[in-house]
Amino acid sequence: MTVVSIFKLALFFTLTSTLVTISLQQEQPLLLNSAEQDSVYQVLSSINSATNWRTLFPDDLCSYPPHGVVCDYFTDPKTKNVTVHVTELSFGYVSDFTPNPSCSPNSTFSPLLFTSFKHLRKLFFYQCFTQTQAFVPDIPTTFGSSLEELVFINNPAFVGPLSSITGNFTSLRRLVLSGNGIHGAIPNAIGDLANIEEITLSRNKLGGKVSVNLSKLKKLKILDLSGNGFHGNVPSSVGNLTHLLKLDLSSNGFSGKIPESLSNLQALDFLDLSFNRFGNFGVPLFLAAMPRLKEVHLSGNLLGGEIPEIWGNLGGILGIGFSNMGLVGEIPASMGLHLRNLCYLGLDNNKLNGKVPEEFGFLEFVNEINLENNNLSGRLPFSANFTAKVGEKLRLKGNPELCVDEKLSHRESVGELKKCSKPDIPNPVLFIGFLILGCYHLHHLSFFYCCFGVSGYFWLD
Repeated sequence: MTVVSIFKLALFFTLTSTLVTISLQQEQPLLLNSAEQDSVYQVLSSINSATNWRTLFPDDLCSYPPHGVVCDYFTDPKTKNVTVHVTELSFGYVSDFTPNPSCSPNSTFSPLLFTSFKHLRKLFFYQCFTQTQAFVPDIPTTFGSSLEELVFINNPAFVGPLSSITGNFTSLRRLVLSGNGIHGAIPNAIGDLANIEEITLSRNKLGGKVSVNLSKLKKLKILDLSGNGFHGNVPSSVGNLTHLLKLDLSSNGFSGKIPESLSNLQALDFLDLSFNRFGNFGVPLFLAAMPRLKEVHLSGNLLGGEIPEIWGNLGGILGIGFSNMGLVGEIPASMGLHLRNLCYLGLDNNKLNGKVPEEFGFLEFVNEINLENNNLSGRLPFSANFTAKVGEKLRLKGNPELCVDEKLSHRESVGELKKCSKPDIPNPVLFIGFLILGCYHLHHLSFFYCCFGVSGYFWLD
């Protein structure tokens, strides 16, 4: 055997051995290290100690995990070694489509969550801390650089200051803390979350003035601070959030004037500032310059003034909540002309007068109109088909001078209105001249009426 033959044979065995090694590595899945696996078991026991998680899921928790535990592979940039780690932990049964591990009434919050999972991207709790008080633990500064979603929903016994939760979350995209016992003011650190896309802090016990500078949050799409105790002026820096789609500041104590800077939010489709203490500055005229709005709610703020003529470019609006705002004057007919996609209109508990615009009767998609407790008068201009379509969500009581025709009086939604004393007669047309022949085409019939007369008022019927 020659030297060349020996070399070729050696090369063949080397390559074969390498391929076999690679094949064996591919066939044997990477396993979660024992320390991290044990931490997952301990966390599962903290949220539901009645379940024996080690018996129920005895195998590798990345290969055969319970729903809500997600892993991923990571490659060391220096050694090129591949390891597997837990990246998502979700607890609390939401639905059959997301059957996360259910929580018991005495669930506790394990500090291991912030020490044992260095690669965690998502942490989710739904209705887990409902009875036994669970305090926000101290978060090590070394944790959180990879966290993208932090979600706690409906955990009233989860308590602690908001400043303890924000941590070093430089990669955070979603911060959702809704319906918990979180208290305190919004820390300045919130303004440094440059990658954040959603901040929902609704239904907590937060308060104070919102003094944090929000200008750096260029990617923010949702800002929801509703259902807290914030007060003072809304910071004008909110107007710098030009990618914002939803702004909900409802049910707080914000006061002063609604900032004009909100007109910069050209992508906004949901605006809710209802039930605050904004002053008597009228309905903001800048709404006319926000053509993508789908819903606008200002109810419960005594803004006063008349409903402005701002609806020409707002044809995409689906819902308007202008209840209990101290509004006066007549309802603009232009609302019925331009808001062709409107589904909900709330103008109740104001001081509006005049007639109900007949243009409202042509709103094809409307399913609720609330005009209760105003000073509206005259004949209700809606057809039988329209009142039947809206049904009991056509709310008109509390307008003593509003009346309804006999043919509609049996409808439940208008049954509380008085019956009109005169038949439905159109407006008069003035005829001038000694003798005039006029023909009036009734669009819903196939013939003409011809009218003869002398100078004066004639009723076309």
